[in-house]
Amino acid sequence: MIRTLMRQASTLALVSLLLPSMLLAQAYPSKPVRWIIPYAAGGSADTRARQLAQELIKLWGQPIIIENKPGAGAVPGTDLIAKAVPDGYTIGMGNLAPLAVNPTLFKSLPYDPIKDLAPVVLLEKGPLVLMVNPSLLPAKSVAELIALAKAKPGTLSFASSGNGGSHHLSGEMFKAMAGIDINHIPYKGGAPAASDLMGGHVSMMFELMYSGLPAVKSGKLRALAVTSSQRLSVLPDVPTMAEAGLPGFESSNWQGIVAPAATPRSIVVKINAETVKVLNMPEMREKIVAQGNQVGGGTPEEFGALIRSETAKWGKVVREAGVRAD
Repeated sequence: MIRTLMRQASTLALVSLLLPSMLLAQAYPSKPVRWIIPYAAGGSADTRARQLAQELIKLWGQPIIIENKPGAGAVPGTDLIAKAVPDGYTIGMGNLAPLAVNPTLFKSLPYDPIKDLAPVVLLEKGPLVLMVNPSLLPAKSVAELIALAKAKPGTLSFASSGNGGSHHLSGEMFKAMAGIDINHIPYKGGAPAASDLMGGHVSMMFELMYSGLPAVKSGKLRALAVTSSQRLSVLPDVPTMAEAGLPGFESSNWQGIVAPAATPRSIVVKINAETVKVLNMPEMREKIVAQGNQVGGGTPEEFGALIRSETAKWGKVVREAGVRAD
């Protein structure tokens, strides 16, 4: 009898501890939610956030206010997310650069991605495609490209959207894994970099799929490989970098939702579950896959594990290549 009473008392105590959190999640959201995007309006992060917000608004019955806070490698915008009131009414878009690259790229940051931010859900992974200008380089495979680079060390070049981005770091990883000497040419954005590649001013580029696909489909640029772990439906005949002779080569410009670190666990779980529901909608999946991206999902813990593993991976690339923030 005494043991039974003790168990009942323990159960009641546990329920009393969990009840406020459960009620909080049930009531959430009861007012507009602010979604901070640390990039300019019209970009891939902004576009995806607005697409998802349209569906979440229907589920929540509350407005979602998108705020664009671009500039300085996404540092100011990400810091704003980290320092917001942790009540679930401020969430943010977090991706490869501010969460996994900046800690090594910058000498100091006003935020700590691991301590100051709570991972909520991975939205998508955006693999890149290695492209060359066929009128400039005869290479039809990664092996042929590596052979050309080794035959003429220091003469070939690769373009990027700027120091420290996925375009640049993919190129640095390619240099290291292939053992080649190619020059990095940074641009202020992916569009001018791709334009100069088509113009024959640079030799190659790792470009995001949604930007690179049109040029590949039109024949202006030749796709040699994709940086995903598996082939992509939008370019089924193009091998992965691993298939092309560089096992272990994988990179993507992933993005997901984060929140201030002290945001109640129950709210994080609710946002996660309902965002995953939206990601699994056929129309949303189609929008993501059509751009050559991979649909995200999973738990907050899985997203957190990705952030930590990517921080270690790209930190090593940044340090060994001697990359510094602009």
